[in-house]
Amino acid sequence: MDKQIAIIVGVGPGLGWALAKRFAREGFATVACARDPGKIEPLARKESIDVRFEACDATKAPDVARVFSAVERELGAPSVVVFNAGAYERGGILEITAESFERCWRVGCLGGFNVGQAAARLMVEKGAGTILFTGATASLRGSAGFANLAVPKFGLRALAQSMARELQPKGIHVAHVIIDGQIESESRRELAAQRGPDSLLSPEAIAQAYLDLHRQPRSAWTHELDMRPWVEKF
Repeated sequence: MDKQIAIIVGVGPGLGWALAKRFAREGFATVACARDPGKIEPLARKESIDVRFEACDATKAPDVARVFSAVERELGAPSVVVFNAGAYERGGILEITAESFERCWRVGCLGGFNVGQAAARLMVEKGAGTILFTGATASLRGSAGFANLAVPKFGLRALAQSMARELQPKGIHVAHVIIDGQIESESRRELAAQRGPDSLLSPEAIAQAYLDLHRQPRSAWTHELDMRPWVEKF
C-alpha cells in the first residue's frame, strides 16, 4: 500500500500541531503548513516528530497551489487535507474596521476555499481522499462582539456543505468539525485547574477524532461533528 499523505494548513502550537503530530505518528507523510514554520519547527525537534514544514499563506491561491504542487510532485496526491487556519480580532460592530473584517474573512473563509479547491483537484483525479475543516461555536451562532469570527466561520461551514454534496459522489469525504469550547493550552492552565479535570478540550483528543473521520468507511461518512468537554453547556 502506498504511504498515506496528510497536509495540515494552519499549524500553530495548539490544535494544528496536535493534528500534524497525530497523523505523523500514525505513519502518514505529514506536511505542516504555517505562515511562519520557524515557530513550530522547534516542537518537531523537541518531540522527534518527522514532519515536513512549508511556509504558506492560505489567503493567496498561488501560494497554496505552489505547496500542493510540490507535495504532489515529491510525495504524491494527499490522502487527507485539514484546513485549520483562522483569525479573530475582537470588537463590537461599531468599532471593528472594514479592513479588520476583511482580513479575518480572508484567513478563515477564503483560505478554506483555496485549500479545499487545491485538495479537491488532486483527490478527484484518484477518486479518494478526505478534506476536513475546523469550525467553532461561531459556525452556528454569531455572538455580540464576534462578527469578525462568526462571518468567516459561517462561510466556511457553507463551503464545507457545498463541497460535500458535490464531491461525495466522486469518492471524496468532506467533513466540518465544530469545536465548541476552549482548547487546552499553556495560557489556559489556570482556567483548567479551576474548572477541574478534562474541563477543556484536549488537542490530542480532537486530533484523534480527525484521524477517525478520515478512516470512516464510505458507507457511513460523517459530514458534521461537534465536540465539547463534558462540563460545557450547549
